Amino acid sequence: MSIVTFWNNGTEQTGKTLSLAAICTHLAIEHNYRILVVSTGYQDENLDNCFWEQKKKAKKNLGLFGPNTNVAMQEGIAGLTRMMKSNKMAPEHITNYTKIIFKDRLEILPTFKGDKNEYNDIRRYYPDIINLANNYYDLVFVDLDKQVQDDIADNIMNNSNLIVVNLSQRLTSINQFMELREEKPILNTKKTLLLIGRYDKFSKYSIKNISRYLGEKNKVSTIPYNTLFFEACEEARVPDLFLSLRKTTGEDDRNGFFLAEVKRTVDNIIYRLEDLR
Repeated sequence: MSIVTFWNNGTEQTGKTLSLAAICTHLAIEHNYRILVVSTGYQDENLDNCFWEQKKKAKKNLGLFGPNTNVAMQEGIAGLTRMMKSNKMAPEHITNYTKIIFKDRLEILPTFKGDKNEYNDIRRYYPDIINLANNYYDLVFVDLDKQVQDDIADNIMNNSNLIVVNLSQRLTSINQFMELREEKPILNTKKTLLLIGRYDKFSKYSIKNISRYLGEKNKVSTIPYNTLFFEACEEARVPDLFLSLRKTTGEDDRNGFFLAEVKRTVDNIIYRLEDLR
């Protein structure tokens, strides 16, 4: 049971949330893990849009391989927080508040969409919710939002088994991370895995060059830019896309290269978690 937190410095678009969606979908399809994804943002529907269509009055949630019809599910993080405050929450109850994507494989605790003042109260409970979930799920992935205040974010990162630092393929982004790594010692440990989102293999800032520039012994992980994937992220079709492309091979094919890099990133995460145990 491990906590994997996806983090960036909050100053630019790195494709963090979409990279997380790709990684968790691949994991759920190809590996036998029970996975929870926790979105800590406020009214950020990027993750939601990857998996389900937004409806004003959804009577129930249908997962790809099974329904979740519990009324409490519709309350999401707000209902879960109320249960935490009343000390009535057990780890196995968390699933009642999630959206099921793959039954017994992948669940998502969506972003909070209510009042901002209520969110400011709710975000204080994220560390406790994440730690509780870690007692029930094999893997808890956290999409750490910049709106989570520093002390709470530091708490989540310190309790994480692995921190996936999301960078863009720009030299300024890479240099900023090198400076930040000196300020935050936790980013300079084996608990940190570097990931380039929206990766373009034709850029001179290639995987090998970035890895060499940063002094990384192993190649930096990437999630390549892929047209079909980014369209699927807007159309709630990410699970369908990964299932349809499952047998695509050959890195000369753009979809084959995308899947190969997603798989390599997933393998890197699993290997690092095992190595840190």
